[in-house]
Amino acid sequence: MSELHFKDLNVWFGEGADRVDAVKHATFDVPSGASFGLVGESGSGKSTILRALVGLVPTWSGKMSVGGKQLGPKRTREFFKEVQMVFQDPYASLHPRHSVDQVLGETLKLHGFRGIDKRIEKLLADVGLGPAFRFRYPHQLSGGQRQRVAIARALAPEPTVLLLDEPTSALDVSVQAEVLNLLADLREEHKLTYLMVSHDLAVVAHMCEATAVMQNGEIVEMLSVEDMRAMRAKNPYTQHLLESASGYNPSAEQSA
Repeated sequence: MSELHFKDLNVWFGEGADRVDAVKHATFDVPSGASFGLVGESGSGKSTILRALVGLVPTWSGKMSVGGKQLGPKRTREFFKEVQMVFQDPYASLHPRHSVDQVLGETLKLHGFRGIDKRIEKLLADVGLGPAFRFRYPHQLSGGQRQRVAIARALAPEPTVLLLDEPTSALDVSVQAEVLNLLADLREEHKLTYLMVSHDLAVVAHMCEATAVMQNGEIVEMLSVEDMRAMRAKNPYTQHLLESASGYNPSAEQSA
């Protein structure tokens, strides 16, 4: 069963002569429990798809559904219990004057949970942060620790889908792998479905079973991770991405 379904999705900004078509006729499915990647250069429309899904971009047409439920113009509280998003910059996505306890506690209360203390402790443990981090503020955390808090906040409503918008690109290289491995473990533990945006093909090859390659708002090719590793691309743009990806070594990835 498809957990996420997109059919002929168009997303635009502005009207008339000022209209910019950011996504054009995007159609793809993400099976329940799968991890699916959207890759492409900056401005290709990949992050816009995530923002349209969660209701941050109201100007769209086509069909989007989650768990078989077709989406309309508004997102309900029930939607956000099912779908959560992890943003690129963990510092910008956390309130600088709210402690980790406040960030997680307010999210849990918003979604009607009880037993807040135990749930906060469990969330911190799930993302590899001990109780000592509970009353710290974002400026007292490293970039990797802030992203772990952001992931814990996304897990708080017990969603079925996580949208990952370049979740490691703002982090030091030394901690990127740690966060990616954490996300892989959480997906298995919580039976999550991932839709991941990245410009890094090595990240997508590590995290996803399949990917859609986007160029100028359009999906130009769909690839399995095996196709990526074997450099089996039919579209010239996709081939160019594979060949020019910095540090991408398909043979090394395959043997890892």
